[in-house]
Amino acid sequence: MTMDKSLKVQAGAIKARNVLTRAERIARLKSLDRWSDESDVIGMPKVRVVKISLKKKKKVKKEETEEKGKKKKK
Repeated sequence: MTMDKSLKVQAGAIKARNVLTRAERIARLKSLDRWSDESDVIGMPKVRVVKISLKKKKKVKKEETEEKGKKKKK
């Protein structure tokens, strides 16, 4: 069965989560070398969640592009 277009989530609509699941926290701690297999799940150290913000692209002014075009013609 297919899903209706209105129910699909677009890639830009996904928000950053501020809480990680237990498996994600353990994976992050392992990559930071702060977790061992003998460590207890209860009392797990905190892990900072990095929020990624996308920068907007700057718009190129029409005047600058026209000046560049005039210089090439001469």
